[in-house]
Amino acid sequence: MKTLYTPEANFLFLEDTLDALQQLAAYHRQQFNIPVIGITGSNGKTIVKEWLYQLLQEDFHIVRSPKSYNSQIGVPLSVWQMNEQHTLAIFEAGISQPGEMDDLWEMIQPTIGVVTNIGEAHSEGFKSIQQKITEKIKLLKGAGQVVFCRDHTALAQAIDDIQEAETPDKQKKTFIRFGWGHKENAGGLQITKIKRVAATVHITALINRESRTVIIPFTDDASIENAVTCWCVLHLLKISHEKIESRMINLQPVNMRLELKKGINHCTIINDSYSADLSSLDMALNFLDQQSAGGKKTAVLSDFLQSSISDEMLYERVVENLKKHRVSRLIGIGEKISDNLRHWLLKPEPGLLIELFPSTGAFIRQFLSSQFKEETILIKGARAFAFEQIAQLLEQKVHQTVLEINLGAIAHNLKEYQKLLKPSTKVMAMVKAFAYGSGGAEIAGILQYHKVDYLGVAYADEGVELRRAGITLPIMVMNPEVNAFESIVENKLEPEIYSFEMLEAFDKFIQQEGLQQYPIHIEIETGMNRLGFVTEDMDKLSVALQLTSSFKIQTVFSHLAASEEASQDEFTLHQFKIFDKAAKELQEKLGYTFIRHISNTAAVIRHPQLQMDMIRLGIGLYGVDSSGTGTLNLQTVATLKSTIAQVKHLKKGDSISYNRKGVVNKDAVIATIRIGYADGYPRRLGNGAGSVWIEGKLAPVMGNVCMDMLMIDVTDIPGVQEGTDVIIFGDQLPVQELAHWAGTIPYEIMTGISQRVKRVYFEE
Repeated sequence: MKTLYTPEANFLFLEDTLDALQQLAAYHRQQFNIPVIGITGSNGKTIVKEWLYQLLQEDFHIVRSPKSYNSQIGVPLSVWQMNEQHTLAIFEAGISQPGEMDDLWEMIQPTIGVVTNIGEAHSEGFKSIQQKITEKIKLLKGAGQVVFCRDHTALAQAIDDIQEAETPDKQKKTFIRFGWGHKENAGGLQITKIKRVAATVHITALINRESRTVIIPFTDDASIENAVTCWCVLHLLKISHEKIESRMINLQPVNMRLELKKGINHCTIINDSYSADLSSLDMALNFLDQQSAGGKKTAVLSDFLQSSISDEMLYERVVENLKKHRVSRLIGIGEKISDNLRHWLLKPEPGLLIELFPSTGAFIRQFLSSQFKEETILIKGARAFAFEQIAQLLEQKVHQTVLEINLGAIAHNLKEYQKLLKPSTKVMAMVKAFAYGSGGAEIAGILQYHKVDYLGVAYADEGVELRRAGITLPIMVMNPEVNAFESIVENKLEPEIYSFEMLEAFDKFIQQEGLQQYPIHIEIETGMNRLGFVTEDMDKLSVALQLTSSFKIQTVFSHLAASEEASQDEFTLHQFKIFDKAAKELQEKLGYTFIRHISNTAAVIRHPQLQMDMIRLGIGLYGVDSSGTGTLNLQTVATLKSTIAQVKHLKKGDSISYNRKGVVNKDAVIATIRIGYADGYPRRLGNGAGSVWIEGKLAPVMGNVCMDMLMIDVTDIPGVQEGTDVIIFGDQLPVQELAHWAGTIPYEIMTGISQRVKRVYFEE
C-alpha cells in the first residue's frame, strides 16, 4: 500500500465512518442551547420544515435540513451546519427500519417534537404500522413540547402512552393535539370549520377557547393538515396570531426537486427555484457538475435573502463556490448580490464572467436567446424573484405530454443492486435504446457520477452521443457495424466482436489506422442463438487473436436467455457452465486475464452465484424488477404524464373516435388527453383494454387510440377539467401493468416513448 504524506492534513482511520460521523454530530449538537424542532412522520416532513422556515425566518436565524436530508447520513450533515449565529434549528428525521431513530435522536435532541402523520410510506423495514409508530416517536424523548394530529388514532394512543410513562404529573411536557370537527377529546387546537373559497381554504379553530381563523392558498387535505401543524408550532413559539394570519396566506408551494430540462440552442436547464442559501447552492452545483460533464456552465442566482453571516462574506463564499465548481458565467439578479459583487466587474476574475441585474424584470427586458448556447444553466433563486419566468424563457418549447425521469431513483436503484454484489464485482450499466427511453446522456451522466465501471449501448451512434455529452466511461458497443468502425475508434468506443468476419474486418481497419491493442469484447454463444462465437471455435478464435497485435480483450461475455423464469433455471445454469468452460479455455490459450460476465438484471437476484467479474444492469436500474421476486426496494424512475385537452358530455348511444368502435351505453363524461400512438401509447390499449390514472382513480380508454390523442371515461370521477394532469404510467400505475394490458413487456412500452415527448429530469 502506497503511503501519501500530506503534512497539512490529519487522517483518522476508523472501523465505522458512519458511527464516527454521527458521534461527531451529536457532540456538535451539545454545544448549542437553542430551540430545536425535530420533525418525523411518513409524509409531509419536508413540507412542514420548509413552511416553518417560510413562516419563522423573520423572527429567527434558522438552520435547517437541506431538502430531504433526514437519513442516517443526512441528519449529521444537517446538524453540522449549526453555528453561533443561529437562534432556531429545524431538522427532519426519517427512518426505514427499527433502531435507526435512537441514533438520530442523539444528534437532534429536539426541544419541540413534531409528528406529521404515520402511514404506509417507507414501511418495508417494519413488521407492522404499530412498530413503525413506536420507532418513529422515539424522536419525542425529552422534547418539552410535542405537536401531532389526534385523529391519527394509533399515533395518538402511542403518544399518550409515552406521556404517561415520561410525565405522570402531566406538567413537564406541553402536548399540542389538533383534531378535525367537534371532538371532545381533541384538546390543544380543535378545528371547528374548514371552508374552501376559490383557491384558498379558511381554517377556523379553537385555541384556548378562543376562535381563530387562518387562510392558506391550498385546498388539498394534506396541505391543510401540514398548515395546521405549522400553526401549532408557531403558537408554541408565541408568534402573535396577527403575524400567523398574515404569513399563512402567503405560504408558497415547496418544490423539492432539481429539475433537468432541455433548453434552447442545445442548452440544458437545471431549475432549482426552491431556495437560495449556501447549503442548497452546494448541492445544486454538485448536480450541475454531474450533468455538464466538463462543458460550459452558467449559474443564474438571486439575492440570498436570509443568512447568519454578513452580505460581504456571503457573496464572497458564493463566488468561491462557483469557481471551485468551474462555473464560467454568473448572472446575479437582485440588489444585494449586485451591490456586493459590483467590485468584481472592475477587476474581473479569470475564468468567471459576472453579469448583474437589479431585478428579474430587468434581466427579462435585456434577454437575448442567442447569448445562451450549448451550455448547462443552473437557475437558482429565492421564490420572491419568480425565476420560473426565466426558466420558461430558456426551456425548449414542446407539447404538454412529458416523461419525468427521477435521476435520484436511478442512483437509489443502482445502490440496491450493489448491495447484492461482492466488493470485487464490477457493474456495466446498459443505456442502449436511449437508456430504455429515459434519455441516454442524462442517465449516463448520473451513472458516471456514481462510478459504474462500464456503459453498454446497442449501436455506435448511441456511444458517439454520449461522448459528445462529455461521458468518459468505457463504452461497449453491442451491435457494431463495419461502416461505423471509424466513429467507434474516433470516439474511443469498444466494440463487441461476435464472428470471425467481424474480427477480420475490424482487424484490417485497426491495422490501417496504425493502432495496436485496441480494446474489444468477445461474445460467446451459449443458448440465446442470436450473436456470438460458438464454444467449439475457442481454439480457432484464440489462434486468430494471437496472430494479430491489433486487439486486447477487455471482456468475454454471454447472454442468459431466461434468467427471470424459475422453470428455466436448469437451462440458465447450463448456459453458465458452458460459458465458464469456454472463457477459461480462451484465457489459458491467450495467457492473460480479462473480465468475464454473464449475469443480467434478473440473475443478480435469482442467481447470485453467477456474478463472476462483472454484472450487466438493465431494466432494474429504471425501477422494473425483472426477477419478479420483489426482493429489492426499487424506486420508480419514469413517469409518463399528460393533460386533459377537453371534456365533453355525451348522450347515450353517442360514439367516440375513429370507426365508431366506442359507444356509450348511458350519458357519459368523456375527456380527451394529449397523447396518442405517435407518442408511444399502444393503439391496442383502446376500447377499454387500457386505463389511465386521474384524480386518484383509474379511467378506461374509450374508442380507438388516435395518432395524437386518446379519450377516457371520467363520468364517475369528479373534478376533471381542461388542464387536469393524467398519469399514463408511474408510481400510481406501474409500467408493468400497462405492459400487461397491452400483452407485451415493460421494455417495449418504455423504449417506445416517442422523441417528441419532452423529457424532464429531476433529482429529489
